[in-house]
Amino acid sequence: MNQYCFGVDLGGTTVKIGLFDPEGTVLEKWEIPTRKDDNGNNILPDIAAAVLGKMEERNIKRESVIGVGIGVPGPVNDEGVIFKAVNLGWGVMNISEVLGGLLQLPVKAGNDANVAALGEMWCGGGKGYDNMVLVTLGTGVGGGIIVNGKILTGATGAGGEIGHIHMVDDEPDTCGCGNNGCLEQYASATGIVRLATRKLAATTEESVLRNEEVTAKAVFDAVKAGDKIACEIAEQFGEYLGKGLASIACVVNPEAFVIGGGVSKAGDVLLDYVAKNYVKYVFHGCKDAAFKLATLGNDAGIYGAAKLVLDN
Repeated sequence: MNQYCFGVDLGGTTVKIGLFDPEGTVLEKWEIPTRKDDNGNNILPDIAAAVLGKMEERNIKRESVIGVGIGVPGPVNDEGVIFKAVNLGWGVMNISEVLGGLLQLPVKAGNDANVAALGEMWCGGGKGYDNMVLVTLGTGVGGGIIVNGKILTGATGAGGEIGHIHMVDDEPDTCGCGNNGCLEQYASATGIVRLATRKLAATTEESVLRNEEVTAKAVFDAVKAGDKIACEIAEQFGEYLGKGLASIACVVNPEAFVIGGGVSKAGDVLLDYVAKNYVKYVFHGCKDAAFKLATLGNDAGIYGAAKLVLDN
């Protein structure tokens, strides 16, 4: 009998769903909208309907389904309890129990960044490494830590929130988390813009960045073109992120850092700035960590969610 599992990546706008075989082959993937009205009460019933509908369409019997894994934007503990997801309207809830009850199938839930890390380890840029850290550089800085092939969840599911490592004492701007001087204020897409804006204001030197809208992509495009100011901004970015990852390495000693998210599209040039600063600050026993680019893109979540339930 063929066996299957489903991986669900719950985002603020859309829910991505994948049907997998146990070896990690995605057989089909599709999306449904995330209905956040009514405090998000429609979200899990919508997901259940989508999964059950696909099973009916493909004539997949319940006994053939190993289970359903789901990654959600918020801290989730090992029992599947989410401790609030503000952008979905959810309070404290046991996702595994609620969705499992709707489906009458085993359900395993995890934080979306942690789940994406599991996906990259299984079938992406972290393949071959049992100890790795996924760093997602987008609007913020997310992370997922894998130790001995398992997600490091922490007591309340907040393990891997690497974007909120404290880096700077006298930062005037407030981070989205309410603190000041967090890593994501310097290493995210918006953080790189912050560094660039401050750098351009502090000097009168010529730069191509003065002639266009300043974005993270514009900064790294200018770096590739040899722009001096852009290279100095990238050096600052690399120093913050390299130093932050050096701190993480002293705790979890990973074999590899896998860098994903929109900013990672800059490619190897970005890795170079981070890796050289990492080596500069890290404890000597952790110096040999590899730096890799993530390869699964937006599909990392569904892969990792499927792997969650296979590992259960």
